[in-house]
Amino acid sequence: MSVPVIAFFNNKGGVGKTSLVYHLACMLSECRYRVVAADLDPQGNLSAAFLDDDRLEKLHPDDAYPATIYGAIHLLKRGIGDIQSPVLQRISSRLALIPGDMALSEYEDDLSQVWPKCLDRDERAFRVMSSFWRAMQLGADQHHAQVILIDLGPNLGSINRAALIASDYVVIPLSPDLYSLQGLRNLGPTLRQWRKGWTERLDKNPTADLDLRNRPVKSYDKWIARIPHFYREYVLGRSECNVPAVADDEYCFALLKHYRSLMAMSQESRKPMFALKPADGALGAHTYAVKDASSDFRELALEIMRRANIPPTETE
Repeated sequence: MSVPVIAFFNNKGGVGKTSLVYHLACMLSECRYRVVAADLDPQGNLSAAFLDDDRLEKLHPDDAYPATIYGAIHLLKRGIGDIQSPVLQRISSRLALIPGDMALSEYEDDLSQVWPKCLDRDERAFRVMSSFWRAMQLGADQHHAQVILIDLGPNLGSINRAALIASDYVVIPLSPDLYSLQGLRNLGPTLRQWRKGWTERLDKNPTADLDLRNRPVKSYDKWIARIPHFYREYVLGRSECNVPAVADDEYCFALLKHYRSLMAMSQESRKPMFALKPADGALGAHTYAVKDASSDFRELALEIMRRANIPPTETE
């Protein structure tokens, strides 16, 4: 049985996507879920959030393949083998990371070239297109994970296409601004096109033992008010007359604050915002902000699990 995969994606940068994945992964582990966080952005920002420089440097030994997502697919990339089980970085007893790698950008051309070859029943094409999903599932099996969270770069390239067709759910973080709304115009139709294209290709898989699995501020207020309409029209492909306000929208998981100064403390201390202590600089009013962040992220994390039909764990 495969582990559910939830991708966090927006082709517009600067919406706090990586920070969101980081904090949700930490919160879910606190809520007793076993989580694998997968960094599929060649920039590796999620990995840098979890690991310090010394630990990141050790991911690239001279005498072995890198202990990153690229290391898991490098034999397939070179055409001399299939995927390898990823080397997980243990963050806590319930949280593990599949680190990112700048070398992953070299895989972009391969993924682009094999997409049309799947229609010709090319076996290697299917192995390449499914490589992220299969590698993540191997990692989840190692960790006995209940959910996989993916962080992706802000683009509509072939790496993200392969990652998104490997996902069961997609969470789209948005900022209350014009460019976020414009981004939905490209994002929604592209996601639907990729999903449809992959569904058409699944029936042409020539290898029976290859598991692919079929899966189906006032200025701020101005932009927030328009998000429900844009989401329905451009992501869902639906036109509705009576669109609810964002606070009442069934597709809105949560409205998160900016948490301004807490984010800087979080990055410096390498802790999620809701775990900051007075020794980290969370003094005075920051103490209340930390409590608010803890409550907000817990509520969001549990809501995502509920919508993904992932039951809570039993108390250990």
